[in-house]
Amino acid sequence: MRPLPALRILPALRALRALRALRALCALRALCTVPALRALLRVLLCATLPVLVAACATGPSLEDRGRVTAPPGDSRHLTIGSAGFTESDLLARMYSLLLEHAGYRTKVISVSNREIYEPALESGQIDVVPEYAATFADWLNARTHGPGAPPVGSPDLRATVRALRSLAEPRGLTVLDPGRAVDQNAFAVTGEFARAHHLRTLSDLGRSGIPVRLAAGDECVRRPYCAPGLEKTYGIRISGIDPKGVGTTQAKQAVRSGRDQLVLTTTTDATLDEFGLVILEDDKHLQNADYIVPVVNRSRAGGPAVTKALGRLNTVLTTQDLSRLNERVDSWRRLPEDVARQYLRSKGLLPE
Repeated sequence: MRPLPALRILPALRALRALRALRALCALRALCTVPALRALLRVLLCATLPVLVAACATGPSLEDRGRVTAPPGDSRHLTIGSAGFTESDLLARMYSLLLEHAGYRTKVISVSNREIYEPALESGQIDVVPEYAATFADWLNARTHGPGAPPVGSPDLRATVRALRSLAEPRGLTVLDPGRAVDQNAFAVTGEFARAHHLRTLSDLGRSGIPVRLAAGDECVRRPYCAPGLEKTYGIRISGIDPKGVGTTQAKQAVRSGRDQLVLTTTTDATLDEFGLVILEDDKHLQNADYIVPVVNRSRAGGPAVTKALGRLNTVLTTQDLSRLNERVDSWRRLPEDVARQYLRSKGLLPE
């Protein structure tokens, strides 16, 4: 609800102050009758009712209603938001290049805090952002229904996207179709350990009965998609948690040295080869469907031309591609825009 201008609120505030003062006087000194009080109350309310109604309304403003229900917009100048880390920067640059090729003028801004960039996306200060389906669905769900709301993200991509769209649409946001690339939790062992015990999947590790020490973050002890999930879903014997963070250099070094046997990382980790690590397949789909989805402001970027331009990436970009692109930025120290442009050209999405 937008605040009312001060000049419109002042008459209501003065009337309410007068009413409270009159009530106090009546209670303390019994100088007026109840009918008199009711009559004065009726006068005050009649005088200030329009202001009070406007101030106390809880529904969306007319502007908000128009933004949600109006036909999708097609602004020719679009702002692309990045969450400030390598992968998000790469995706934002690819979105920008594809949209410029389609005739739009774009700029990319970095806003590392979702609490800031999501409201900016709703207001139209940002028009497009790359997001992660399950994570964003749960974030919007908590914002809509409170932090204690049961999660709506799940390993089921279709159900996750359906839940995400139902939460995003009332906010004037449109969730485009997800692509092939997914960035979710992953668990890795050394290649030597995998070969010695014939491991390809997490189920293989569970069936082996080998106790493993897991290098991960502190929260892994209680997160359902971490240690509890590995034990419940796969029967993996977790002998302990080594709190070294998610996919950090220290965590991967601990597994390479043999101090730990399993490390929590992500599916687009670009440095696993440097440590001789391989990801074990999540064959029972313990992890949520964090597929990459473009989210747009409907009133500014909800038209078919934007959808078509960004949709060209869906059938091309894979998880493995994204991992290699991350590596070129993080390890080879190349600029995200240069890496993004070269990739799109190599896939025939941009002219040479």
